[in-house]
Amino acid sequence: MLSLFSLNKYFRRYWIRFSLGIVFVILSNIFAIYPAKVVRYAVDLVIETVGVARQFQGFGLYEEFLRTFTTVLMVCGIMLLSMALMKGFFMFLMRQTIIVMSRLIEYDMKNDIYEHYQALSLSFYKINSTGDLMNRISEDVSRARMYVGPAIMYTTNLAFTIIIVLYSMFSVSVELTFYVLLPLPLMSILIYVVSQKINKQSELVQQKLSNISSFVQQSFSGIRVLKAYNREDAYIDAFEKESLSYKDESLTLAKINSLFFPVMTVLIGLSTIITIYVGGKQVITGEISQGNIAEFIVYINMLTWPFASIGWVSSILQRAAASQKRINEFLHSKPEIQNPTQEASSIKGEIEYRNVSFVYPESGIRALDNISFKINAGETVAIIGRTGSGKSTISALLLRLFDTVEGEVLLDGKNIKSINLDELRRNSGYVPQDVFLFSDTIANNIAFGIPDKTNVEAIEQAAKDADIYSNISAFPEGFQTVVGERGITLSGGQKQRVSIARAIIRNPKILVFDDCLSAVDTETEETILTNLKRIMKGKTSIIISHRVSSVKDADRILVLDAGRVVESGSHEQLLELKGQYFDLYQKQVRD
Repeated sequence: MLSLFSLNKYFRRYWIRFSLGIVFVILSNIFAIYPAKVVRYAVDLVIETVGVARQFQGFGLYEEFLRTFTTVLMVCGIMLLSMALMKGFFMFLMRQTIIVMSRLIEYDMKNDIYEHYQALSLSFYKINSTGDLMNRISEDVSRARMYVGPAIMYTTNLAFTIIIVLYSMFSVSVELTFYVLLPLPLMSILIYVVSQKINKQSELVQQKLSNISSFVQQSFSGIRVLKAYNREDAYIDAFEKESLSYKDESLTLAKINSLFFPVMTVLIGLSTIITIYVGGKQVITGEISQGNIAEFIVYINMLTWPFASIGWVSSILQRAAASQKRINEFLHSKPEIQNPTQEASSIKGEIEYRNVSFVYPESGIRALDNISFKINAGETVAIIGRTGSGKSTISALLLRLFDTVEGEVLLDGKNIKSINLDELRRNSGYVPQDVFLFSDTIANNIAFGIPDKTNVEAIEQAAKDADIYSNISAFPEGFQTVVGERGITLSGGQKQRVSIARAIIRNPKILVFDDCLSAVDTETEETILTNLKRIMKGKTSIIISHRVSSVKDADRILVLDAGRVVESGSHEQLLELKGQYFDLYQKQVRD
C-alpha cells in the first residue's frame, strides 16, 4: 500500500471534488436509511388498521376511516419515492465528483508519465521494451485509477452505510442484529476468495490477449518477410493456437465468475431467513413489531453490496498497489542526461573530442577508445570505417544521447555537459542511420522539427535539396501522402531522403549525417551531396559513412578502427598514405 501514497498529491490537487464527494456519500446514505423506517411504519399501520377497521364496519365513519387510511399510505408512498429520488440524486453527484475526479487524475497521471518518459535518456529505452512502457502508461494507470475512483467511493460508502445501518438496527434490537449479521462476514470472506481467483485468472487472460496482440502486430509489421518465405499457413496455425489458449483461459474465467452471484444470493437469503425466524419469535414475545422485521429486511439489502464489495475493493487495492509500484519504478528513474542550465547561449559550431572513451552500459562494448580530434566551425569532416568501429557513437555523444565515460566533448570551447541541452539540439540537424518516419503525411514528417508546419515553400525546398521532390510529386496525394507505420510505404532510399529533408529544413548550425545515403544509388547520392555542399556552407558538418563516394569531398576525413582514429587527412592525402582508407577505396572502386 505504500506505493499508493504517491497518489496523494493528486488528491490534494482535487481536494474540493473529493470533499464534496464525501459529503454526497453521507447525504445519499441518510436518504437511504429513512425508507426502511417508513416501511416499518406503513407495515405496522396496515396491521393495526386491519384490526381497528373491523370495529368500524356498519357505521357511517367506516368510509371516512378508509379514506384517511388510504391517504396516509399514499403519503408513505410519496415519501418513499421522494427519498429514493433524493438518494439517486446524491448518488449521481457522488459519482460526478469522485469518479470524474478519478478520470482527471488518470489524465494527469498519463501526462506526467509521458512527460517523464520524454525526459529519460536513450539508455533507458535500450533496457526497457516498448510494450512494457506502453503497458505501464495504459493498463497500470487504469488500475491505479480504480483505486482513486471506485475503491475510494465504495470504501467511503461502505463505512458510512455500516455506521448508519448498524446504529439503526441496534436501536431496534441488539439480539436480532447480531443474528442477522452472522452470514455477512462469511459472505465477505467467500467473495474475497472468489475475487482473488478472478484476479489471477484475469491476469492470465490479459497476458494471453497481450500475446495475441503482439503476435498480430509482429505479423503485420513483417508481412513482407512472411510472404517472401511463404509462411502464411504456418502463422495461421500459430495464431489459431494463441487464440485457442486465450479461449480456454477466458472460459475458465467465466466459470469462476459464475460463482460470484450465487454466493451472494445464498448468503443474502440466509440472512433474510434468520431475520424472519428470530424476528418472528421476538414479535410473539412482544419485543419488536412486525414492521421491524420488514425494516430489518430492507437493512439487510442495504448492507449486502457494501459487505460484498469488501472483497472486490480489496482486490482493486491489491491490483492498484502492484500497478502503482510498477509505475513508480519508472517515475523514480532519473534521466542520466539532464539539462544543466536554461541559460540561452550562442552556438558557433567548433567541436573538439578530447581523450574521449565510451562503453555502452547495457552491453559492455567499448565503442570509443581515447579518441581526440577537432572540427573547426564551418568545416566539413567525414568519418569512415568498418561496421562497429564507433562512427555512430561519435554523433550520439555530440547530441548528448549518451555522455562520455572518459574525456570530454567540447563545443565552442565549453564542455558540452555545461551547455543548454535544448539550445544544443535546436541548433543541430541529425539524420540517423536507422531512419524513423511517423505515421503521418510526408509534409508533416519533413516539417517535424520546425514550429511552422504550414510553411509550404520551406518544405518543398527541403525536399528538392534532398532530391525527393520529384518522387513526392508523383504520388497521387503529393506531400499529403500518409506514410505507413515507420514509413513502410516508402522505399529505403526515399525514407532516407525524407529524413535528410527533415534535418536541413531547420537550418541548423551543426549538421550530422550518419550513414544516411547507404540506400540510394550513386547518381542520387551525387545529386544530394551537390545540394548539401550549398546547404553546409558556413555550417559545421559531420558526414558518417562506410562509402568513399560519400566522404571524398569533405575538408578532412577521419578513419576509425576499433574505436580509434587511425588515419586523418583529405581524400588525396589519405590515398597517398596507402593505408586503410586506400584499401577501402581500392575495393569500392573495383566494385
